[in-house]
Amino acid sequence: MPEIISSPAQIPVPGGKTIEEFVGHASSGDTGVSVAHMVAPAGWDEPFQAPTFDEFTVVLEGELLVDHGDETSAVVAGQAIITRAGERIRYRTASGARYVAVCLPAFAPEDAHRDESS
Repeated sequence: MPEIISSPAQIPVPGGKTIEEFVGHASSGDTGVSVAHMVAPAGWDEPFQAPTFDEFTVVLEGELLVDHGDETSAVVAGQAIITRAGERIRYRTASGARYVAVCLPAFAPEDAHRDESS
């Protein structure tokens, strides 16, 4: 039977970014996939991480910067980026962004493996 998600789970994060998870651990109890709407303000960043999940990110507004190795990929509205499990990456914005992220398997904070020193 289809299941309607009436409202997303709000996942608290520092730095002014908002995460609304529609499908995943916090919202629906699903562990195989998570789907979240994110809004990151200008100047937001997070530590480098090497997650144990693949992440498919579609930028709806603004620009998302993804640092990987010695390079940075700029992903603008209308574009997407795929990061694979085990890749060392960091997400950030210069001017802000609104985007949707799909993680396989589902996102869990302990599975992001964020650097403590970044």
